[in-house]
Amino acid sequence: MRFVDLSMPLDDVVPVDPPFLRPKIEYKDHTAGLKDMYAMYGILPSQLRDEQGLAAETVHITTHAGTHVDAPWHYHPTMNGGEKAWTIDEIPLDWFFRPGVKLDLRHLPNGHLVMPEDIDAELDRIGHTLQPFDIVLANTVAAAAYGRDDYVETGIGFGREATLHLTGQGVRVVGTDAWGWDLPVGINRTQFEETGDPTIVWAGHKAGADVGYCQIEKLQNLEDLPATGFTVACFPAKVRGASAGWTRAVAIFDE
Repeated sequence: MRFVDLSMPLDDVVPVDPPFLRPKIEYKDHTAGLKDMYAMYGILPSQLRDEQGLAAETVHITTHAGTHVDAPWHYHPTMNGGEKAWTIDEIPLDWFFRPGVKLDLRHLPNGHLVMPEDIDAELDRIGHTLQPFDIVLANTVAAAAYGRDDYVETGIGFGREATLHLTGQGVRVVGTDAWGWDLPVGINRTQFEETGDPTIVWAGHKAGADVGYCQIEKLQNLEDLPATGFTVACFPAKVRGASAGWTRAVAIFDE
């Protein structure tokens, strides 16, 4: 059995978010941890093994940092025609342990708006018919941009039509190796400024008001997966009332 890590490291070094959204991590080594040990137990450094305390980290972070699962609450206050949108702690856990399907869309250029026919063409190529609750993962041009300054602005976008095409077939969890499910923000903003059409802004996200679904953003190593025949485990952190939760997404399959 093989496990493929689909999650990127959570760090404050690699630029995978706009500056104002990047996490800040304070690392405390074993020497610095001596003060905490004394505060908790009154124990002296000389009484500890090798005079070393405990290492720890303090993290200042948004729930959308690193590889994470967006909840319907992120997209809109309601879903499914008026029902209150679920927060990340309200979503059924069985959504996050399901058969996976990888769509290799790396041939689509940066800034391409994915249409239903793009999805169907790839499904035809791999010979798969979507089943309810399949977890659909999109391998895109963004994969090669990880670690570069232009990662955030690299990718393809799943708009309203493509998103509803998937959720209309019973898919409830999707994922991408790009920064976001929709078009990169810079490209999407330019389109809005040129057209004045507000419906094109985060159209894929907003499709969640019609059908509640979750999306995993900033995945990695999708190129190491087969098209089908694997299981995805992507349980999100249980943050009360939150719009997202971090995940250590993993693909599992027999070699």
